[in-house]
Amino acid sequence: MKRRSTRARTATKAWCAEVLGWTFAPPFAGSEGEYHLFAYSDSGGGGIRQVASGEAPGSTPTVHVRDAQAAFDAALAAGAEEVRPPTKVMEGVRTALVRAPGGILIGFSGPT
Repeated sequence: MKRRSTRARTATKAWCAEVLGWTFAPPFAGSEGEYHLFAYSDSGGGGIRQVASGEAPGSTPTVHVRDAQAAFDAALAAGAEEVRPPTKVMEGVRTALVRAPGGILIGFSGPT
C-alpha cells in the first residue's frame, strides 16, 4: 500500500508542477508522514500529504488565516466538527482541520 501512495504522490506532484506551475520544496516529516510544500506564487502555496486516519481520499481546501487557533475556535462555535486541532507543522505554522456543516473538510493554516 505504501508503494502505491508513493507513486500517487509522485504523480500528483508531477502533474501539479506541469499543469499548474507549482514548485516543490524538499519534503519534511510531519505528524501524518511526509509533507510536501509547494508554491504557486511568491506569496502563496500549500502542501500535499498522505491521507490521515479518519479522512477520505481527495483534496481538502486549506485556507491561510491570521490565527489558526482563532479560526479553529470560530469554526467550532459556528457548528463545525473538530477533526484535528491546531498542530505545529513547522516553525511559525500551525494547521487545523474541521468538518464543516454539510460534511466537507476545511483546513486552516497560519501562525498561533
